[in-house]
Amino acid sequence: MTTRREFLASAAGTVALHSTSMTFAKDATVTETLPIIETHQHLWDVKKFTLPWHATEDVPSLRRSYVMSDYLEATKGLNVFKTVYMEVDVAPEQQQAEVDYVTDLCQRGDNPMKAAVVSGRPGTPGFEPYARKLAQNKYIKGIRQVLHGASTPAGFCLQPKFVESVQLLGELGLSFDLCLRSGEVLDVVKLVDQCPKTRFIIDHCGNMSVTSTDAAARSKWQEGMKQMAARKNTVCKISGIIVTANKDWKAADLAANINDTMNTFGEDRIVFAGDWPVCTLKASFAQWVGALKEIVKDRPVAFQKKLFHDNAAKFYGI
Repeated sequence: MTTRREFLASAAGTVALHSTSMTFAKDATVTETLPIIETHQHLWDVKKFTLPWHATEDVPSLRRSYVMSDYLEATKGLNVFKTVYMEVDVAPEQQQAEVDYVTDLCQRGDNPMKAAVVSGRPGTPGFEPYARKLAQNKYIKGIRQVLHGASTPAGFCLQPKFVESVQLLGELGLSFDLCLRSGEVLDVVKLVDQCPKTRFIIDHCGNMSVTSTDAAARSKWQEGMKQMAARKNTVCKISGIIVTANKDWKAADLAANINDTMNTFGEDRIVFAGDWPVCTLKASFAQWVGALKEIVKDRPVAFQKKLFHDNAAKFYGI
């Protein structure tokens, strides 16, 4: 099973700055100008926050600050209309500072950020008052704790206290993002079944590597995704897997995982996500958008609108 360290290390090679086909759909004018809601916008300022993984992961290009001005430059000309911030695994004692940081950005109106999913540690002392306070913040839509770290064993999210905390999120109207190893999707179905009132978002197509030749692992991931999709309180982000590709990747290399995921969850329960700046380990934001548009170019324009904009607007209420 791929750990967080292995996942990032596999992506830390030379960034492939190749040309991706930009012929998108039968109605190219519509899709090229389609407004995008980005549901996985990372930002971090190393002058304000300590990110423990900066010291443990072999990703030197990610150890600097990536702030809003950088994001605006990276997405320039791509019609990114609104964004949802995604937590960056700050030091636990800085979680409230992260909330304050992104709330300020959402309130300012000089950038596209409209909502946020912030860091939290379900099952730990103090989680309940923290979550209840978050629920009073109109910009905070949910919580994430990364589950594929080296220190997070399989089955971690099935501990009774963890489950109780995630159940509480549902009662408070907050969602929970699932960022996990591809081989553990089936395990997390057990968490979803115990939390029917909580909305779950599966990050990065369930994190199945696009280069994997392990038929058994792929079959296990597919079965897990099918079972996840059978639960109506789940949606899936089409994102992240670009970092598992080879350095000379092409859009076609990503297509199998993406099409499998989209077909499994259906057009109403998938959302586009950029995963910037992590995506830059293998591609620019523009290249990732271009690759995904190439993959979905023959799907109906209505499908593409749901993927890039409409579903996110509905799910996050933005």
